[in-house]
Amino acid sequence: MDAVLTPTESTRAWRFSCATQEQPSLGTLNGSVPVRAGGHWLRRLFAFVGPGYMVSVGYMDPGNWATDIAGGAQFGYTLLAVILLSNITAIVLQALAARLGIATGRDLAQACRDHYPRPVGLALWLACEIAIIACDLAEVIGTAIALKLLFGIPLVMGAVITALDVLLVLLLMRRGFRALEAFVMALLAVIFVCFGVQIALAAPPVQAVLGGFIPSSEIVTNPAALYIAIGIIGATVMPHNLYLHSSIVQTRAYPRTVQGRREAVRFAVTDSTLALMLALFVNASILILAAAVFHASGRTEVQEIEQAFELLSPLLGVGIASTLFAVALLASGLNSTVTATLAGQIVMEGFLHLRIPDWARRLITRAIAIVPVVIVTGLYGDDGTARLLVLSQVVLSMQLPFAVIPLVQFVSDREKMGALVVPGWLKWLSWTIAAVIVVLNVKLLTDTVLG
Repeated sequence: MDAVLTPTESTRAWRFSCATQEQPSLGTLNGSVPVRAGGHWLRRLFAFVGPGYMVSVGYMDPGNWATDIAGGAQFGYTLLAVILLSNITAIVLQALAARLGIATGRDLAQACRDHYPRPVGLALWLACEIAIIACDLAEVIGTAIALKLLFGIPLVMGAVITALDVLLVLLLMRRGFRALEAFVMALLAVIFVCFGVQIALAAPPVQAVLGGFIPSSEIVTNPAALYIAIGIIGATVMPHNLYLHSSIVQTRAYPRTVQGRREAVRFAVTDSTLALMLALFVNASILILAAAVFHASGRTEVQEIEQAFELLSPLLGVGIASTLFAVALLASGLNSTVTATLAGQIVMEGFLHLRIPDWARRLITRAIAIVPVVIVTGLYGDDGTARLLVLSQVVLSMQLPFAVIPLVQFVSDREKMGALVVPGWLKWLSWTIAAVIVVLNVKLLTDTVLG
């Protein structure tokens, strides 16, 4: 029988002020998914499969499409290296988030509130809310564009229709956490198939694609490339995903013992790594498609999703190419709805110890996201939404340090993590990643201010 965690190995070491009285992360969903105690490791792994794929949704949402299309059309395969490095960074950071949640029984929002003084906690909460709104903005634009492309619905009307997604989220949540995961994974399969077919149709040169994964100095020295690169980072490594992952890994009913937590960390990291490799394929496919179809034909001005939709079929000579593109975009927008709703709930409950009805929370954030879409569309037409979409991803990137630094600080602290503290090499790798993110954001701010 596994030994019960000692005070130095358990969440008591956190010295949280209200951990014993507070409801666990996600309330009744915490520990609601059964986990096999024995049997083949594949069967045990299957019980943990799900959270990683829900997290991966944020790494292939509509915001990624805008930055990847712009990057591929303007710079060919050059920014594939950014996508690869961003994905490796995402794998590391999501593994840290899962470790934090499993080791301490606290999600990242709860950990920040209980560790930092209240003013700091409120500032971190505000930064995370800005990131969620920026993410929601990308979802609204992406879903509205998909509705327009597939059904001819005007962009403003499509943005308003997206507010109804709250009904979908509520229906799925009432059916249990596994229903949410199944819905997400089904739509991910649709996206994967759509892009698999499109890449086969585009038939990009393999040598050029492989060369794109090798970092180039142009990424840093060219301000336009750097702007899109940081947008890709913001679209790939999403701040609210760290809060989300640290919570939803706790839905598994693994033994709350040293050995049980160790095994849970191992399976959770395997789940998220496999899921993020799928995200790497999708993100790379969008950029490769833009490079092979637009950049190669001299259409370097293509930045908007609608432009890509209109040009794909004519340039590829296959009518279904554009339709597959729009279907994948709609699936991406719908998928992001589920994870953004959960992340918003986790952040509000964790930082403020405040719970409001899911439908009210979703309508508030969605309304905040819809307003700028309507205004920008009214002032600049549909073309303005493309620039707004890329800007939202840069905003996400600017918020990233406010989630990454606390996460790395917590998982590196033996007093907080006990036996599951990260090893030395991972600690230094994590701090290096945090430093690179900060430096890139400072350079972006400097370039923006100086013109």
